[in-house]
Amino acid sequence: MAKRLVRTVILGLVGVVALAVVGPNVLAWWLSRGQVHSSVAATPSSDVTIVFGAGLDQNGRPGRYLTARLSLAADLYEAGKTRVLLLSGATASNYDEPKAMRRYLVETRGIPSERIVLDEHGDDTYSTCVRAKKVFGVDHAIVVTQSYHLTRTVATCQQAGIEVQGLGDTSVGTASGTWRFGVVREWGATMKMARDFTMGRDPVLGAHDPAVEEALAKK
Repeated sequence: MAKRLVRTVILGLVGVVALAVVGPNVLAWWLSRGQVHSSVAATPSSDVTIVFGAGLDQNGRPGRYLTARLSLAADLYEAGKTRVLLLSGATASNYDEPKAMRRYLVETRGIPSERIVLDEHGDDTYSTCVRAKKVFGVDHAIVVTQSYHLTRTVATCQQAGIEVQGLGDTSVGTASGTWRFGVVREWGATMKMARDFTMGRDPVLGAHDPAVEEALAKK
């Protein structure tokens, strides 16, 4: 009897753990189905494109992964697929992702600065999506990131109340150790996404920021 009880408890715990790991990832897949794209041409148009931070190099310039995201966003703008780029990233002492992102787009790709809006409290995917909705009033958008991160990104913004289409980058090389680490990391990050929404975690918010609306109003 005791052995049977122990076995039952162990199987139950295994089931709970499996559900906790697999459940959020299945949910993310379900929420993002049909909204994940691999080319600019295949991505439906939207007035706003959200670009997620991915780190700066030692010189304060966008790293390789972030540069690839910014390049895709610039391609969308140049193709007439989007009108305003919302650049979201982390800031700290001597570290400012959004400003470095804007500098790259303006100086390297010639994107007009008036078509760029900065979100300086995009500390993670959840914060960026929630702030895009609650602070900047974004209801529809394209989200740009690496393809392994795209399913969770689309699902997160969908749960935050934004109708999104996702465009994923693979140009950085899918065989690298960094890429493989990112793929594995997504399992845990997707669990965190589910916990954040379940617990109703609030990122840094504040008053409504009309910067996106003002950028869209410019001719």
